Amino acid sequence: MIPHIPYWIPTVLLATALAVKLPTFARAWRDPDVRATTVLLASATAVLVVITPVNIERLNRLTGVPNIASPWAYSFLTAFCATGLTMIIRWREEPSERRARRMRRIYWAYAGVVAALWGTFLLADAPEPRIYDLDTYYANTPWMREHILLYLTAHMVSCLVAAYLLWKWFPQIGNRWLRTGVVLQQLGYASGLLFDAAKLTALGARWSGTDWDALSTKAAPPFALLEAILVALGFLVPQVGPFLQRWVRDQREHRRLRPLWRAVRVLGASAAPARLGFWAPLDLRLMQRRQRIHDALRLLGPYFDGGLYDKAYAAALPAHGTAGAGAAAGAVVVRAALDAHRAGAPPAVEARDTRTGALVTDDIEAVSRALGHPRTVDTLRRRLTSTESPITHA
Repeated sequence: MIPHIPYWIPTVLLATALAVKLPTFARAWRDPDVRATTVLLASATAVLVVITPVNIERLNRLTGVPNIASPWAYSFLTAFCATGLTMIIRWREEPSERRARRMRRIYWAYAGVVAALWGTFLLADAPEPRIYDLDTYYANTPWMREHILLYLTAHMVSCLVAAYLLWKWFPQIGNRWLRTGVVLQQLGYASGLLFDAAKLTALGARWSGTDWDALSTKAAPPFALLEAILVALGFLVPQVGPFLQRWVRDQREHRRLRPLWRAVRVLGASAAPARLGFWAPLDLRLMQRRQRIHDALRLLGPYFDGGLYDKAYAAALPAHGTAGAGAAAGAVVVRAALDAHRAGAPPAVEARDTRTGALVTDDIEAVSRALGHPRTVDTLRRRLTSTESPITHA
């Protein structure tokens, strides 16, 4: 009995990647890289959708044509191969007429393969629907034999050429995301070659009168699924990786600025930007948070006490080091300035401490992290002010 293969897992993964990519395609469909990536994801997803056993049965039933899933699946597989090759060429070579000519030749060659796939299928006599073992069952059937060999040959050639191009290119790549993508693609195309080897061995056994069908029905499919996932990921990682890296960095900064933002948001900035919701782009929300903090710190500038900063810095230096002491001193000064502002003390613009203001605003993330530990800041502040009179601002 043929074991159940979880086709839905790679299908869902690729379909999700395609869905995530579609908004980018809608915005930048003129970009050749965006178009090629979308076509590659779409063709890989289509192959997995069509070869799912339940969908093969549906196609046979809906169209009334036995084995119609074969030319459909192999056509999408051929489109996947052509797009993968052209994307590798696009990445390896600078734009030129020679590059464009090579890519056109690949597309035309594989378009010819697609036409031949449909032609051989229409000429073949394959009345018995086969869900799992079509390749070996019809291995000796005129035109179906050519149909099967055609898709396997086109697929094997694309895997060999792609693997060779990537192997030659790999030593020249410096970008770590691109190197990761190339490694994933190499593994994917290696899986594709194992798929071809298993299929061709099973076909050869049929031609010699031996039954090695298990190589085609059991051994080969997992390699096809693995190829689709790895190659698609190989093309996605160099594009998505830098974006995710920026997103993680921005998310971390957005979170670290939260204590300082919460502390100063009670101040009414003179020109507060429009309120952004949670679903607004992260980089826009981060920019707004930074802007609101800087606006609030400008309002607090007349209340900054340079003497308090210096004393807090000296007190925190032994325990926190240079960077930690500066952050702790900035947090103490900000808390004191907020208290003075709430108390209604008049700001003295002409006596503004620009040095302390610069020290606070130059590293708002560190000051915010210090404010995230209010007990430490309060303890340090009490130590400094317990023997002094309340701070006044002349």
